[in-house]
Amino acid sequence: MDNKLDIRKRLPHWMKMKRASGESYTRLKNLVGKHRLHTICTSGNCPNIGECWNRGTATFMILGNICTRRCKFCSVPTGKPLPVDWEEPARVAGSVRILEVKHCVITSVDRDDLEDLGASLWVATIRKIREFNPHTTMEVLIPDFQGRKELIQQVIDARPDVISHNLETVERLTPSIRSRAKYRTSLGVLSFIATSGAVVKSGIMLGLGETEEEILVTMDDLLQSGVKIMTLGQYLQPTLEHMPVSAYIPPETFERYRQIGLSKGFSFVESGPLVRSSYHAERHLII
Repeated sequence: MDNKLDIRKRLPHWMKMKRASGESYTRLKNLVGKHRLHTICTSGNCPNIGECWNRGTATFMILGNICTRRCKFCSVPTGKPLPVDWEEPARVAGSVRILEVKHCVITSVDRDDLEDLGASLWVATIRKIREFNPHTTMEVLIPDFQGRKELIQQVIDARPDVISHNLETVERLTPSIRSRAKYRTSLGVLSFIATSGAVVKSGIMLGLGETEEEILVTMDDLLQSGVKIMTLGQYLQPTLEHMPVSAYIPPETFERYRQIGLSKGFSFVESGPLVRSSYHAERHLII
């Protein structure tokens, strides 16, 4: 039996997902294939792909589809990446224009194999999207760049509308779930971005074995690092080889965390079982 199908059979009723369909969804799906693009929506098996693509929001993944890290929660393939494709920024920007995407989110695999960890292609992509689509707003979901501030600064200087870097989980669970990434390094990345005056965003997954106290401490850590926008979503095990789900968190608990986050001082909190990093990303520009 297929691993993914076996896992999904055990999902609680509130995790049932609608089949992706619709005119905009079909157009974007065909364009992604035609122009050899990658999206985290497909590589990450996002449950909201149909809703987001039909709403005019798309998350493109640059620097290929092979990551140099092997995180226990992520379904993106890992291994030895292909050489950098310097035509990719123009293809992404052109696709954003053809599809008339209103708000685009750009993310990437980790490229620890590159001297600049992929920062140059990040900058080229942001600038090309700006050139081709001056009225499209943009969020970038960046890797930690190993905490190297000179590389993070390059992304800041390219001036995307929102800069996001996910903490993924609480500090105690980070070593067992994230490959190479460190909790305090990620907080340092977020803090450095915040000092530039940029709008900063981060998110975590629930259902990996964290406690409520740890979630609240994580919220405080993010706020102290200058994060204004937070997302909380349910972790879903991609295959039987990945980290198992410890618990499925009900919608009412996610709503309680949303209210707590807002009371603590976040400007915007997206919290729900199906929430992912880019879910309702276009709304986060209003802060």
